[in-house]
Amino acid sequence: MLISVVLSFRNESENLPELIRRLELVFASEPVGYELVFVNDASTDSSLDLLLKARERNPSIKIVNMSRRFGNTPCVLAGFAQSKGDAVIYMDTDLQDPPELIPQMLQKWREGADVVHTTRTARKGENAFKMWLTRQAYRAINGLSDITILQNTGDFKLISRRALNEILKLSEFDPFLRGLVAWVGFKQEQVFYERDARFAGATKYSLWRSLNPYKEFLRGITTFSTLPLYFALFLGILVSALSFVLFAVLVLTALVASPSSDLFWPRIQPGISLLLGGIILLTVGILGIYVGRIHRESIDRPRYIIAEFIGGE
Repeated sequence: MLISVVLSFRNESENLPELIRRLELVFASEPVGYELVFVNDASTDSSLDLLLKARERNPSIKIVNMSRRFGNTPCVLAGFAQSKGDAVIYMDTDLQDPPELIPQMLQKWREGADVVHTTRTARKGENAFKMWLTRQAYRAINGLSDITILQNTGDFKLISRRALNEILKLSEFDPFLRGLVAWVGFKQEQVFYERDARFAGATKYSLWRSLNPYKEFLRGITTFSTLPLYFALFLGILVSALSFVLFAVLVLTALVASPSSDLFWPRIQPGISLLLGGIILLTVGILGIYVGRIHRESIDRPRYIIAEFIGGE
């Protein structure tokens, strides 16, 4: 029996030695074989050198070097494709998610679960405003789509081989991975834990310095729901009806020729124009997001390119 651990990273030289040490301790007490598949998203620090040295003493460490920077989700999918395990665990490399939770995840898997989510009961060192935004984003995704993504779960999960094979069959260019894991179904369980603060270094996914959280939200909405398109249609019908009523009022006012109307309508017309312009831009923007996704899918470009796989085929 083989367990694969897929770890996507970029510039994590401060965390990798401690992460490897703790993972090795975890699997030393587990009656399974294992491989640690590190996916290097074009790191510019000493991360690769550290992994190469660690591999000299532990051949279970494998390294997938990407040809350039592709981002977290493509790297995770590359790790999935290269993994050989009967079950695959994927997690971040910042040690906020403790490797010591893996035995509980494996136990749930042995009991028949195909997907084991890790659910955070507390999150140390996290920005409160960011956490609030995250909760609202997942409520919106769950409310608008036909899947349910568990609250307070992230990129630390176990997936059985049969569930993973179904995910790998999907050819979406820009997938929402957390949604796909829920979408494939099968038996899904949870393990609860308190999430630690980052072990060392700075996060690569800052709320203010990166658009990643917003991209994830839009990816989740547009991947699993078409309701925003219907919202744009409803908004267009509503504005058209209001415009018709306004036109009728303007005609009646002109016929009555009230003196006050000469001052009233010129004052409100700029506001009405701005409102209508904003609604038009909003609906065009919603359509643009969906058209953009269609465009990326139609190009049929590969999601990632692997430069080399050290320790694998």
